[in-house]
Amino acid sequence: MRRTTTWLWSLATAAGLTLTLGSAAVAEPTATAPPQPAPQQVAAAVGPQPGNFTGKGFDTCTAPSQAAMNAWRGSSPYGAVGIYISGASRSCAQPNLTANWVTNQTANGWRLIPIELGYQAPCGTRTPKMSADPATARSQGRTAATSAANAAAALGIGAGSTIYNDIEQYPTTTACRAAVLSFISGWVEQLHTRDYLAGMYSSGSSGIRDVCLEYNNPSYLRLDQIWIAWWNGKADTDAGTYCSDAYYANHQRLHQYAGEVTETWGGVTIKIDRNYLDVRTTTQPPPQQWSTIVDNTTSGRFTAGAAWSTSGYSAQRYGTDYRFANPTQASDVAWYRANIPATGSYEISVWYPADAGYNDRTPYLVATASGNQSVTVNQRVNGGRWTSIGVFTLAAGDGDKVGVSRWTAGTGYVIADAVRITRTS
Repeated sequence: MRRTTTWLWSLATAAGLTLTLGSAAVAEPTATAPPQPAPQQVAAAVGPQPGNFTGKGFDTCTAPSQAAMNAWRGSSPYGAVGIYISGASRSCAQPNLTANWVTNQTANGWRLIPIELGYQAPCGTRTPKMSADPATARSQGRTAATSAANAAAALGIGAGSTIYNDIEQYPTTTACRAAVLSFISGWVEQLHTRDYLAGMYSSGSSGIRDVCLEYNNPSYLRLDQIWIAWWNGKADTDAGTYCSDAYYANHQRLHQYAGEVTETWGGVTIKIDRNYLDVRTTTQPPPQQWSTIVDNTTSGRFTAGAAWSTSGYSAQRYGTDYRFANPTQASDVAWYRANIPATGSYEISVWYPADAGYNDRTPYLVATASGNQSVTVNQRVNGGRWTSIGVFTLAAGDGDKVGVSRWTAGTGYVIADAVRITRTS
């Protein structure tokens, strides 16, 4: 976002969740892992941030001192300030950014624009980079959202606030777009579970163009707000050819219209980027959460042929046991049945015990609204946890939604244990 020729981009590439699951699968943390300690809770700042606001704002690398904020509040045209609350890519120290600082600014009428500066596009030059694998990138987006939500809560920036993920300019390609939008989908999904809104800052020519190109693609979760970096000098929320006026049209835009400028107000000089905001907190509330788990023992919800045997051998199993069968060059699918409440996007996660003798190319079938889709998972690794195999459009109604097929060129037992279906939009 800022001072691209002077920032210290010397951080090593952050470790991603690089897994050997097949091109569309990524392991999540085990469901039985001990809970993480909760972030320190402080009294929330007054109202969601930036909340309902139309007008000018600025962002700068380091949160200004209280004296500077007071001087600018009394004399500048700005009513909002961008602050870098989290992320491994932050290059400026934040000695002023405390819960007390947040409380003081909101009490003085400032609106805050919380920013996460972490993972960057895999095709760009900045580090740390998100994975080029979309499934891994989505998992990294969820991790980033958890970190950002914890940081916001510790500062007193509470539920209903929007947190903006800063993904700097990158030379977009089809593959890179898929990784970035998968990362953003994880970001949106996890922030919504924490009752925050999800925003994204990026250049109009890369990140903003990419999210708008896929605005109606159900494979990706839609942001609540976009922050357009387009230094055209116009204090409005127009995105030109980068994003249609029909998208993010309901008070869902910020526009960084000038950058790297030095201004003096009230005798205090700060180097800033200039922004114009038109945002509301009630435009796109998080989607209603719905989730169901179907185990191989769930009554009336699992069917398998006679070739599928039962075992309780592995301690990594979900529930009391699981089913297994030899691979075969014939159709013999074990199906999980679910009653989907409404047609929409749903994340499918699977649970299986892992073993060196299990199949390395297990086909999972998803009965989408447009036909069956297959995802291959290596069941020799990453067992005993929920593993996401992707987000799919499922039709409303009760029926077989996820299956495990024996028809594979892989070797070893094919395992059918449990599936989880979670609505994302």
